[in-house]
Amino acid sequence: MVTVTLRHGDLSVAVLPEEIDYANARLIGAQCEYLVRHGCRTLILDASRARLLDSSAIGMLVRLLRITGEYRGCLRIAGLGTYYRSVFEVLGIDKVFSLFPTAQAAARGTVSPTDAHENAHEHGTIHRTETQQG
Repeated sequence: MVTVTLRHGDLSVAVLPEEIDYANARLIGAQCEYLVRHGCRTLILDASRARLLDSSAIGMLVRLLRITGEYRGCLRIAGLGTYYRSVFEVLGIDKVFSLFPTAQAAARGTVSPTDAHENAHEHGTIHRTETQQG
């Protein structure tokens, strides 16, 4: 299950669970899709708690990216751990998704020097961030 922690206008922040796999990816995707189909144009997925993302989770994220695009919105992923950032890089999907160090940075659509510093302190590295025009 996702937990929506913020809804402001057409922006929603949804916190992903610790594990997203074959058993729950469809339900999580459906919950996020519901938000998009009911007015959310900027969907921020806070992945800071996520410890397990299997191929079903990646597929769900790709589907959500397509759906948000169909609604002329954008999908932003925040707080993705170092391991899964490297998985995204190996798969080449780090260039497809808008990745942010924090949900706050994702809400702004940019990374401030403070966010970059905090992220470097937490994870031992500064991650590349892209923004997606929506």
